[in-house]
Amino acid sequence: MAFGHPRGLFPLFFTEMWERLAFYTMVGILLLYTTDAERGGLGLPAQQGNEIYGLYLAFVYFTPFLGGMIADRFLGYRRAVALGGLMMGGGLLLMGVPGFTFFVLGLIGLIVGNGFFKPNISVMVGNLYEPGDPRRDAGFNIFYMGINIGALLATLLVAPLMRNVFGWLWTFRAAGLGVLISVVILATQWRLLAHADRQPEHDEEDMGFGAVMTKIILPAFAVGLAGYFFARKVGMSVVSPSDFGFLVGSIPVLLFFVVLAFKAREDERPGLLALLPIFVAGGAFFMILHLNGSAMTQWARDETDRQVAGVTRALTWTHQEAFPRYYVNAAEDVPRPDPRSLLVVDDPRIAAMFGQQRLDQQAVEAIAAAEDIRVVEVSGADGHFARRAAAVYAAGTVTVQETTDAHGARTISVSVPDGAEVLRRVAFVRDVEGHPVATYVIDSHTYESIYDGYRRRYGKDPALLPVGEFLTVVSPEVYQSWNPLFVILLTPVVVAFFSWRAKKGKPVPTAHKLLYGILLTAAALAFMALAGLMTKSGTIKVSGLYLATFYMIVTFGELCLSPMGLSLVTKLTPKRLVGLAMGGWFLATAIGNKFSGFFGTIQGLMDPLYFFLLLAGVSALVALFLFVVLSRLDRAIRRYGA
Repeated sequence: MAFGHPRGLFPLFFTEMWERLAFYTMVGILLLYTTDAERGGLGLPAQQGNEIYGLYLAFVYFTPFLGGMIADRFLGYRRAVALGGLMMGGGLLLMGVPGFTFFVLGLIGLIVGNGFFKPNISVMVGNLYEPGDPRRDAGFNIFYMGINIGALLATLLVAPLMRNVFGWLWTFRAAGLGVLISVVILATQWRLLAHADRQPEHDEEDMGFGAVMTKIILPAFAVGLAGYFFARKVGMSVVSPSDFGFLVGSIPVLLFFVVLAFKAREDERPGLLALLPIFVAGGAFFMILHLNGSAMTQWARDETDRQVAGVTRALTWTHQEAFPRYYVNAAEDVPRPDPRSLLVVDDPRIAAMFGQQRLDQQAVEAIAAAEDIRVVEVSGADGHFARRAAAVYAAGTVTVQETTDAHGARTISVSVPDGAEVLRRVAFVRDVEGHPVATYVIDSHTYESIYDGYRRRYGKDPALLPVGEFLTVVSPEVYQSWNPLFVILLTPVVVAFFSWRAKKGKPVPTAHKLLYGILLTAAALAFMALAGLMTKSGTIKVSGLYLATFYMIVTFGELCLSPMGLSLVTKLTPKRLVGLAMGGWFLATAIGNKFSGFFGTIQGLMDPLYFFLLLAGVSALVALFLFVVLSRLDRAIRRYGA
């Protein structure tokens, strides 16, 4: 025992904390990295970046269904967690290797590894306690705190520090190291955790692994594949073929759970039917919560005034320079870069090559054609010039691709073959009043948007920053840290409120907590609609306090809904079907996560006001559905003592 709990709880606490630190580091920067065109990211179109984000999170929450079954029947929990950690660590290290192929392979490693890691470490925590042990809930609260400490450190410290100081790829490498640390902690406590494990076994009442594959997985795969090729053939634009394929592929799985509920024995049917609205509520909630890495991060990047102020002044590792696109919709009193800090080129492809750090010799010569510019070769020790340097590759190795999304926005992505060698790094230097200034290369359209757009809007010239300097702003992923911070701060408040109601003899029914969670989610989105109104259709940045308030309200909703949903799945389901039911919960979460990526895609197609009103309306419809079935859900919960 340690602090009144089994000693194994704390090794599992730190194992999970380090793994979650790595996971949320990844979630924090995934969309930013894939769509970044100013700091050496992949520069992919927003639609493709959101598609990658949505698919990643969808499959991350789908694979635990299979990973849990494999651990139950073949591996045991310790081996499954160790294997998952190694695969996740290896995947992140692969993502730290330059090249898109390594990026994709790393994502696959993360998805499969999470399937082994995530469900089984939670089972190990439960196995530390005997059935009926009153300390179990407190043990899970402690464990859940480890998750949120890891998430807070990831978004507030690791992600911004590594990517701002060392670059994108080192962020993935650091996250990979974090997962491997979690595996080391598990290995050093292997014997201590033996009693939290179990030998692989098979219960005759369980659905066999083969039956799961033939009745659930294979039909879903076949329908999803057909949906993908159908979407490609008809040329869907807003909904990508992979989005459509994943969503229609989920239909056979959903039908399986509906049929399972209606065909169950009479004494089991009410509980299984009650799971269906719980799955709907869980999927809808996580669709909104996991907008944190897609739509809300895009909002932080593009619509939020991120100037350093107040407490953020001390968080120097979260600071980055605001490169040109930040100023397009900055407020009137925000100074713009001195035009001499910028090097304007007519060809936007050349500017994209500079921003994405993939120049070839022809691009270098085109940029250097400006009569007041000299090309300076830069090494890592050259201080200020290194911050403006771009990598140069051999002629013929750099490929530039232009795409136009459904909204007419043009994206230019620049790629090099895997393993291509950087020949040198160069900066483009202009002498200003006797001082050398390393310039930032932008295209003429962006330049006109910053300066001529300001003059048209305000009828005057903007105030200018000193030559060679850009504003210091907070990295957009840092705003995601509000959610884990509020979970840590508000959990005691929510627990105390529900305890107070119980002591007063007016306990809040579990089904009502689910409804309140969705209503709070709708309220948070309605609040963001107000923020969207304040942006004047995206032409003005607004305060970061809007995001902070959104995350506070959503966190209240999370604390009402998420723990209740997981608890009800285990209590309303016959023991022989708990594994399948948890798979249903994860599937609902996966579908919600896929919609998180989809809504991140259409965000740029809509006025911010109407975008958030749409999401608030969807949440309100789910709340209305829960309200309609509330009495039946209450009866089922009371019947099974849940």
